[in-house]
Amino acid sequence: VQLVESGGGLVQAGGSLRLSCAASGSTFSINAMGWYRQAPGKQRELVAAITTGGGSTNYVDSVKGRFTISRDNAKNTMYLQMNSLKPEDTAVYYCMARTGWGTSYWGQGTQVTVSS
Repeated sequence: VQLVESGGGLVQAGGSLRLSCAASGSTFSINAMGWYRQAPGKQRELVAAITTGGGSTNYVDSVKGRFTISRDNAKNTMYLQMNSLKPEDTAVYYCMARTGWGTSYWGQGTQVTVSS
């Protein structure tokens, strides 16, 4: 499985960005996907996750009501719509896919910078 993120950039506080993660390869094996982020000096944290079957989602408390994760199975693409961005959302955002065998794959990351 290969994952390629896009859509990061620089935005002012209160603005919006949409991240995309395109999956290729053995995508049939993926049963869940998620977005993680890592800010300088901090541990990588799970931001949002979605199952590929039923579309069940979950979010870290700090982004609930502002971020929306979605997936287009036909395009093998996952999205993260980020609204009302805050400076504390600044981080490198990573796409992750997990297979039914428990193997995790990661994208290269995309930088999101929110200026105050």
